[in-house]
Amino acid sequence: MADKSFKEDPSTKELNQFVQNLLKQMQDRFEDMSGNIVGRIDEMGTHCGYAGRRIDDIEKSIGEIMNDLGEDELDAGKK
Repeated sequence: MADKSFKEDPSTKELNQFVQNLLKQMQDRFEDMSGNIVGRIDEMGTHCGYAGRRIDDIEKSIGEIMNDLGEDELDAGKK
């Protein structure tokens, strides 16, 4: 019977090493991009936190004005 042990061809070794290096580079780039994205989201959260509170305050003020106008209209209808 023939020996079935696998002998790796040198070109296969080179290709395997190339692919491993390429995957490592892709992983490193992905981690860098992920870090940048998370950092920007955190920055936006900090800036938007203030803006978000301001928007909430404005919405609350508009709601109060609408309620006041509604009460004025009810009072005008009673006269």
